Amino acid sequence: MRALVVACLALPSLVHASALRCDNKLVSEGASQTDALAKCGPPVSKQVKTETVTNKAREGTRDGTRYGDVSTEVSVTTTIEEWTYNFGPHRLMQVAIFRDGKLVDVRSGSYGY
Repeated sequence: MRALVVACLALPSLVHASALRCDNKLVSEGASQTDALAKCGPPVSKQVKTETVTNKAREGTRDGTRYGDVSTEVSVTTTIEEWTYNFGPHRLMQVAIFRDGKLVDVRSGSYGY
């Protein structure tokens, strides 16, 4: 039993795919940019883009005996920021992706420098 406990402790800790680890601090999915700055410091680079998604909703109407279509457009604009963290030549760079200020994904890049 004791060997099983030791073996489990020796395993690397599993981190959710959408979490950014900075030293012994963890920035989890849904965290704010302020939280990431406080735990990881400033990134080496930032890319900002705006994305607009427009959806059309079509409704049937009845005008006497005629039928017609009325469509409504709804546009939603979001800001997407990609922050790149370089943790040195022995670790992969991490790209934290924020949508409207909240962490939504973390991707690994190449080895740092």
